[in-house]
Parts: sequence; C-alpha cells; structure tokens
Amino acid sequence: MFRESPSLTDRISARLDAAIDPAVAVYAESLAEVVGASAVLFYGSNLRTGSLDGVLDFYVLLPGKEQSKIWPRVSYHERDHQGQILRAKVATMALSTFAEAASGDLTDTTIWARFVQPSALVWQRDDTAHDKVVEAIQAAAITSARLAAALGPESGTAQDYWRALFHATYKAEFRVEKAGRENDILSVNAEHFAGLLPLALDAANVSYTQQSDHLSPSLSASERRRILNWWKWRRRLGKPLNFMRLVKASTTFEGATRYAAWKIERHTGMPVEVTPFRERHPVLSAPGVLWALRKHRNQAK
Repeated sequence: MFRESPSLTDRISARLDAAIDPAVAVYAESLAEVVGASAVLFYGSNLRTGSLDGVLDFYVLLPGKEQSKIWPRVSYHERDHQGQILRAKVATMALSTFAEAASGDLTDTTIWARFVQPSALVWQRDDTAHDKVVEAIQAAAITSARLAAALGPESGTAQDYWRALFHATYKAEFRVEKAGRENDILSVNAEHFAGLLPLALDAANVSYTQQSDHLSPSLSASERRRILNWWKWRRRLGKPLNFMRLVKASTTFEGATRYAAWKIERHTGMPVEVTPFRERHPVLSAPGVLWALRKHRNQAK
C-alpha cells in the first residue's frame, strides 16, 4: 500500500527520541513493567511543554493479540515524585492492533489522526519493539497524508492539507472540541509538521509538484474517489465507535473516581472525598457529587 521511506523513517525515529523529563521515563517504565508491555508512548501537551503538572498521557503497548473488542483500556494513576504527585491517564492496547489501526486497515480513526501529531517513545522492551513502533508511527503519517491530499485543495500549503485533515477527523469523532481546534494543533506543533507532508506523500506513492511553499498532489479521479470512499465509511462509524468507547470507559475506567475528583477540585476548587463506595460505584456516585458541586457553585456566587 505504501513504500518504505528512509527519510520519513529517520525523521520519525528522531522525533520519537525527543528529550523528556527523567521522571516521565521512570513513570513509563513502572507502567510497562506492571503489565509486561512492549513499548510506551508519551504524548499530549505535557510532551510539548515539558511540564509535570496536570495529567501525563501515555499509550502502553502490549505484546500479543488484542484481548478486548473495544480498545484501548483506560486507567488513571498517581505516583509520588520527590514530594510531588504525578498524575497519568493511560491507554493500554496491543502493539499489533495499534500498528494495524495506524495503517488505516481498521475502521478506527483515532490512532493515525492522533499519532501523526507529536509523541515520544519513552520506553521500549527491545530493538524489535522500537522498530515496530517507528513503523506504526510512519504508517500513521502516511495514512494521514493520503487522506489530507484527497480532502485538501488542488494546490495549497502543507498547513492547508493538514487543516483539512484535522477538521474532518475531529468532526468524525464523538467529542466536544471548540471550533478551529485544527488551527491550534498546527500552531503549537508548527516545528513538528514543517516538512512532514512531502515526506509522507513520497512514502504513500502520491506524486506532487511543489512551488515555493505550495504543493499540488497528483491524484487521479479514481484514486481520489477510492480514498474518499475509504474515509466515508470511517467517518460514518466514527461517532458510534467513540460512543461505545465512552460507554465502556464509564464502567471500566480504572481510577475514574480519583481522576474525576482531581479534575473537579482543579477546575472548581471543591474537594471531593474519594470513598470506597465512590471508587467501586463511580456512576452511582455521580449524582451526589454533581449536587454537591451545584451547591458549591451557588455558594461561591
């Protein structure tokens, strides 16, 4: 479906080797060792800023086949680091499924659209795991670039094509994002995306011409139609699939109560006691917490 591109591979490998706080690497290793992972990816705003505040985002990738029909499994963790509590939201899934999703072979859109954006490979079991992750991230870039070429204008800047891609993928997901989210992604990650599209198009066997900062991909009518038909099916299934994941997460999100309590106190100033009952029954506990939050807000007025 696409050819190996040494230039793209080298670029992605270098990007995945981004410098991170040693505390993040230690956290990743501890998560990996508990579940016998093959690799751990770190992503999100904390990767860009280097901050340990807020919630650190990890993808823990396991060996073997996927055990769950609806993945990933999501959990919340807290870890002490020199007197500071480090918080992490962790998505766990099989590396083989992650790679398959990144290549666009599955109906899922979240993996390739998320991991064409910056990430760091902060822990790997061995060189084989490292190479598999690099290959998967390369596949995500190729899948994204091919769709960007089909969705974007006949000629435009690389940002025009990435903007068309992210606008479409955010609309396809069951999530609440402010309008223009695609512009935020591109502005804060400008260095990451600079020069990426031509390399990914080369690897995807999509020819193009380039004049100054403008690209003109050469997709035949039949190839564009094939890509858009591929996307049409995934766009239709995007929201239902995301909804099923949210429903599953409502009952299987490990540490959901602690995560929600932290979020509520951080954003409203109202402390939430994490009781054993609330830990075991987060859904049943939600109405009481919401009622207390309403009272807290009324008193603060």
